[in-house]
Amino acid sequence: MSKIGKKTIEIPAGIKIEVNEGIVKVTGTKGSLELDTKKNVSIEITENEVKVMENARIENSSAYWGLYRALIANMINGVNEGFEKVLELHGVGYRANGGGRKITLSLGFSHPIDFEVPEGIEIIIEDQTKIRIKGMDKALIGQVAANIRKFRKPEPYKGKGIRYEGEVVRRKVGKTGVA
Repeated sequence: MSKIGKKTIEIPAGIKIEVNEGIVKVTGTKGSLELDTKKNVSIEITENEVKVMENARIENSSAYWGLYRALIANMINGVNEGFEKVLELHGVGYRANGGGRKITLSLGFSHPIDFEVPEGIEIIIEDQTKIRIKGMDKALIGQVAANIRKFRKPEPYKGKGIRYEGEVVRRKVGKTGVA
């Protein structure tokens, strides 16, 4: 039995949830999100909470029970408050510029890197070395942050690269001279 799936999800004020033929639609102050549950689970909505239950008639529905509960909880939190991740650029000459739907990264290559920002994501560049990624969809924010970080992962010798905020890079000792 799923420990996460058993928990009910409280619906904050101002959030509207609809379930229609396995499609969950959550609408809030920041916008709306949809999720197709593929009828693996059944969803029961009361006045101020949502309960996700496994569908015993469908094989492997217990494997999706906790997953869909977590996804629905993230959707409710996303349309109510939103999510954000912060990336830090470490290295001499590493900087980010731009705004709108495109940012330009200078990461020590011979050319700048242009990154197209997907719909539903807002990127704010603070003092050229911090990239703040905001939006409603938690999975999309994490994917965008991972795609940007992939351009220059932190290396263990000098610590240069793109890091998540608060990430600790373990440093290695470099070459030592023969004495």
